[in-house]
Amino acid sequence: MGEQNKHPEAVRYVRADRISTKGASNQPQEESVCVVEEAPVTIDVEGIENYTILCTPTDKRALAVGFLYTEGVIERTADIEVLKECDDDPNTLRVRLTHEVPRIADPGRNLMIVSSCGACGSESLMQRIEALPGAGDTLKIDAGLLRVVYSDLRRRQELFKVCGGTHAAAVFDEKGKVLSFAEDTGRHSALDKAFGKCLLDGIQVAGRGAALTSRLSLEMVGKCARAGIELIAAVSAPTSMAIEVARKTNITLCAFVRETRATVFTHPSRVISADG
Repeated sequence: MGEQNKHPEAVRYVRADRISTKGASNQPQEESVCVVEEAPVTIDVEGIENYTILCTPTDKRALAVGFLYTEGVIERTADIEVLKECDDDPNTLRVRLTHEVPRIADPGRNLMIVSSCGACGSESLMQRIEALPGAGDTLKIDAGLLRVVYSDLRRRQELFKVCGGTHAAAVFDEKGKVLSFAEDTGRHSALDKAFGKCLLDGIQVAGRGAALTSRLSLEMVGKCARAGIELIAAVSAPTSMAIEVARKTNITLCAFVRETRATVFTHPSRVISADG
């Protein structure tokens, strides 16, 4: 119960019945189970688009900033003139930009969130991939620091420890120091929140690394490419398209990161091994 109090808006307790799957005839046991909250959060960008995202309703300002940044709607926080919660609905954020931004996405569709929303068959998908910027070449990291980042990411997952059901994302520097961290029921939103926290705190994102607990799909690499991330370290597996896009955009993609190993799929020169 003590952990729940740290995240009152992120979790709830629900009634459930625990049953035996061993063929026993005992009666179901009623229990209270902690589950992660999932709710629609709408980012209403005046004159541009309304984006509704199913997510954990925490760090909503960071989510809005990070989402608009990784979807190419803004290039910096200075592009935002107004960012505030709606008076009638705290899960709607009103955004006014300092200048007119051309519509860059299909109406009603997020630009790079493709694996889950059915945009994979869009005729413009390849054009979107071709428009992704290439990463710089400033980051070098000792291979042993991947273990440090992995351990730090796991240690910070307070919501996951309480109820499971969340992904985590972090931005880290060349020394393995975590600069921002976020959890969310959606892997895209966890990444956007981590980026948004950096932007709101005036921390540079470009040239950094991103650590993820989720699988690596196209849209996750696309978001990192727009943010200028040079290295991605993921606990889970990559897809073939994620690897292709990481190679194209000059991003070092490390997957299956564990305590003692990692698999580097693209641009391995950024990871310095102990033997040089």
